[in-house]
Amino acid sequence: MLDIAIILPAYNEELTIAATIEAFHKAMPSARIYVVNNNSSDRTVEFASEMMDRLNMTGGIIQEFRQGKGNAMRRAFLEIDADIYVMADADMTYPPDQINELIAPVAEGRADMVNGDRLSAGDYDRENKRPLHNFGNWLVQRLVNYVSKSNIADIMTGYRALSRTFVKTYPVLAEGFQIETEMTIFAALFRFNIVDIPIRYTNRPVGSYSKLRTYRDGMRVLKTIFNLFRYYKPLSFFTLLAVLLAFLGFMLGLPVIWEFFNTGYIQHLPLAVLATGIEVIAVVTFGVGLNLDSIAYHRRLDTEKNIQRHITPRYKKN
Repeated sequence: MLDIAIILPAYNEELTIAATIEAFHKAMPSARIYVVNNNSSDRTVEFASEMMDRLNMTGGIIQEFRQGKGNAMRRAFLEIDADIYVMADADMTYPPDQINELIAPVAEGRADMVNGDRLSAGDYDRENKRPLHNFGNWLVQRLVNYVSKSNIADIMTGYRALSRTFVKTYPVLAEGFQIETEMTIFAALFRFNIVDIPIRYTNRPVGSYSKLRTYRDGMRVLKTIFNLFRYYKPLSFFTLLAVLLAFLGFMLGLPVIWEFFNTGYIQHLPLAVLATGIEVIAVVTFGVGLNLDSIAYHRRLDTEKNIQRHITPRYKKN
């Protein structure tokens, strides 16, 4: 029987934490449920503990004092050992009764990450009343799929099933809500099998409020994508930058070149020096990209070896 751990990062979720625990326990009684308390100042821990005691269930409360969802999930991944991990929010926005649908592809060996897709059926657009969030999801989806050459339906969903191999090889660097974007890019770039499962999505109940901040967290997500592109695709990143610099240098130097061919002299010496300097920087930038691409290649080799160490072969010689 597979050992399944359900992880619920929670920050001030006293209105929904008990109902979330009860619903997930009802949907999958054999699973262990862990609430990662992330500096809650309300009665989240009290209500979670009471519900766990009443249901006489396995799991517990994990404390993480560094603020942010990424930090909470990192703590859970460090302290919990399981065959399958389910990541969900503690706000009753995701359907616990669809947990078996998410787990099935991982249990069958068809996927390392299963994303609960809120977008394909249109639930998120209908329930979420913040247009910028919908636009942000669309933009992040396009950027991540472009960078990773994937076709993932919902990049930023907080409802996922993860294999043990993925969890034990994924380095959690993001501290906040960027973790969903980061783990999706990591899974795509390192060729983990990803499956999207359409799920229902409902808005938070009255009185409960989202911890997301549209502009602040949106900028952090875009910064995460920018950095991951720079770290994992350095040749593409620095080649693009070098081309832009080369084009800028050419445009600045065009009047100087025109002047030289027509008069045989260069009157605009400062402009000539500036254009030449930018072209030199473009060449150096391209060289930096080549060097970093070599380093990234060896990093991919190390990561692949680490992944293979954590894989349990499905087919063995008798």
